[in-house]
Amino acid sequence: MKRAINFNAGPAALPMEVLLKAQEEMLDWRGTGMSVMEVSHRSSEYEAMHNESQELFRKLAGMGPEWKILFMTGGASTQFFMVPMNYLFRERKATYIVTGHWGKAAVKEAKRFGSIDVISTENEDGSFTRIPKQEELRIDPTSTYVHMTSNNTIYGSQWQYWPEVGGAPLVCDMSSDIFSRPFPVDKLALIYAGAQKNLGPSGVTLVAIRDDFLYLAQEQSKLPTMLSYRTFSENNSLYNTPPCFSIYILNLTLKWLLYSIGGLENMQKINEEKARILYEAIDSSEGFYRGPVEKESRSQMNVVFRLKTPEMEDAFIKQAKSAGIIGIRGHRSTGGIRFSIYNANLVDNIRKAVEFMEEFRLINR
Repeated sequence: MKRAINFNAGPAALPMEVLLKAQEEMLDWRGTGMSVMEVSHRSSEYEAMHNESQELFRKLAGMGPEWKILFMTGGASTQFFMVPMNYLFRERKATYIVTGHWGKAAVKEAKRFGSIDVISTENEDGSFTRIPKQEELRIDPTSTYVHMTSNNTIYGSQWQYWPEVGGAPLVCDMSSDIFSRPFPVDKLALIYAGAQKNLGPSGVTLVAIRDDFLYLAQEQSKLPTMLSYRTFSENNSLYNTPPCFSIYILNLTLKWLLYSIGGLENMQKINEEKARILYEAIDSSEGFYRGPVEKESRSQMNVVFRLKTPEMEDAFIKQAKSAGIIGIRGHRSTGGIRFSIYNANLVDNIRKAVEFMEEFRLINR
């Protein structure tokens, strides 16, 4: 069996260990004689796995029982409106720090529900190439929450520090770098992430809310039942049928991170090495490969760069595919090349990609 080197931005590569375990259990999960996709979500077997997944998440994140771990659907895009729907009522306002496409999308939805202050690093041409410095953040202390996006999948930038927001609750879209590194739980009130980059397959969205912030949410009776965080919290994300298979793969991925990788500190070291290798190849290419993002804002998850012409980029993508390297075309809105080097792509895959890059450069310089 020949496996592709998969740099898709999401759905993305999964750890081989996870895929093999799922294959082993596909027809008989935990002695039930059924696939996990066939087991009732009301069964004791499923509920044990469901609860175990929440505890694995807390353990990896360093979260205590004061954090509610919710399994939802609709991806991060649904959270763009669920967060303000739950919190921006009675003329409350929020601050959004916009550093990329998805931050702008979150603002668009939030404006439907309340007053929004926007702090943006958007360039005149509509691109984003940097993360703001702390001194640029002018945050209204009356903000109900401050929203940020920790990593920008499309533009290839990432927060390398955690902002001080004046005591306001900090809400973070972590979809594309969750569990790629430790993060300061004490600075955060709510995080959310689509699973399909670092946590598992598409289909489940992880939302973690600290109890004291959950209690600030609008009353369940004033919201559609399935759009209230209280519904999911009070029913352990089992009010309706959850995405069982996606949660099962999430469970296996969390175990891989905890037991095979050794936790987030080790995962961070691996990701730092991967990014170092790839960015060194770009920076030492004598301008053949050009990265648009300011160095101090570069992402360790989504590495973007350009070649001399779009035609050369097309040739690069085509030849990479022939070499077994797939999923590297930049987002349709930006063009260029993008290597999404999420957790499941370990160092060997990055070295193989860099070998291809150097061969291509020598032939085409």
